[in-house]
Amino acid sequence: MRMTTSDENLARAAAGGDVEAFACLLERHYDAVFRLAFRLTGVAAEAEDLTQDVCASLPAKLGGFRAEARFTTWLWRVVVNAAHDRRRRAATHARHAEGWGDWETARRAADREAAEAIDWLAEAMRALPEELRDTLALVLDDQSHEEAAEVLGIAPGTVSWRISEAKKRLRALREKEDQT
Repeated sequence: MRMTTSDENLARAAAGGDVEAFACLLERHYDAVFRLAFRLTGVAAEAEDLTQDVCASLPAKLGGFRAEARFTTWLWRVVVNAAHDRRRRAATHARHAEGWGDWETARRAADREAAEAIDWLAEAMRALPEELRDTLALVLDDQSHEEAAEVLGIAPGTVSWRISEAKKRLRALREKEDQT
């Protein structure tokens, strides 16, 4: 009986919750929905996804089928609308994602530069005399000159002089490296 029932009658029955009528409609039109989806997307994987989306949304949409046109005309409109929705979502996603790749690349480059600078400083500090290295390490560790002076048992002015001397030596080392 189902094979001789019109698509329109099956659609009305499926809209009323008849699972068998819905299965019959899918059996009749699934391949055609896929073919149209493929023509609309041009990519088999996207056509499969679009076909699945249409099939999943069809039970809810069948309530809007008024039988004013053939069922297939209505179904093709559902597929075309779903393809348009999918394209709009992809375009919106692309617009929102635009620039993130550049931002991430810049962030990684900045992280890499910061890591290289830290590595260079750690290596360069090994070339400093012990008292300059210790003083610089404390100040770089967010100790004030007064706090560093207290830890080292020296005057705050000596800490300032040592920091100045360490900067001068590091600058000279960097310039020497840049020339080679």
